[in-house]
Amino acid sequence: MKIAAAQFPSVLGDVEANIAGMAGLIREAAGQGARFVAFCELAAQGYDLAAIASDPGLWLAEDDPRLEPVREACRTTGTAALIGCAARTDGARPAISALVIGHDGGLLTRYDKTHLYGEELEVFTAGTAAGRFALDGVRFSVAICYDNRFPEVAVSAKADDCRVYVASSVLEAGNDSFEKVCPVRARDNGLYVLLANQVGTCEVGECRGGSAVWGPDGTLLADAGEGGRGLALLELPADPARRAGPPVRTW
Repeated sequence: MKIAAAQFPSVLGDVEANIAGMAGLIREAAGQGARFVAFCELAAQGYDLAAIASDPGLWLAEDDPRLEPVREACRTTGTAALIGCAARTDGARPAISALVIGHDGGLLTRYDKTHLYGEELEVFTAGTAAGRFALDGVRFSVAICYDNRFPEVAVSAKADDCRVYVASSVLEAGNDSFEKVCPVRARDNGLYVLLANQVGTCEVGECRGGSAVWGPDGTLLADAGEGGRGLALLELPADPARRAGPPVRTW
């Protein structure tokens, strides 16, 4: 099974443009054999908390018609995708969500960020449940940005027999997560860590991309590069018994 982290410069406040960009990257990743593609935190709206707080029209519903280009890309390619977005809740505030669209275009699971950071606490509602799903017999765990600072999130994923830990994030240039968080979560828990990061300028500063995959020993196995649109792709070993063996690389 091939997994991918995709990055592109989200257009702040333009949901339709960002959904179209993600649909294109899903098709591109599928053309290279990917069965799962992850996008960054708030990819659908861009990381602009003031705009999200002031305009509920930017918030997505789970069955939102604006997601149809992504659903169609998933259906026609047989590729699942994690869409980072501000999503509606039962309350007055949205959540920072990861909507996982399955191979059939339907909603496979939803995860709402449980550890909100800074001004996010004033705009969003925190989630309360872990994010889990399975594809092609592989179990995945979902975390969003600041969640990754809490070691127990990855520990729980390992205990729940997950193999891939998806870190959907918005990390500015100079953030130490690339060296001190993602590879550590991978190594300490024997997980493949798939980081999808933002590219370009947003509220947190200048984001360099650097979406990547680390292997269970903490080694960097794939990198989408810095400063632009790209994909980090990795072929997982077919046999789960090989998890502790040598990493398999595709570039």
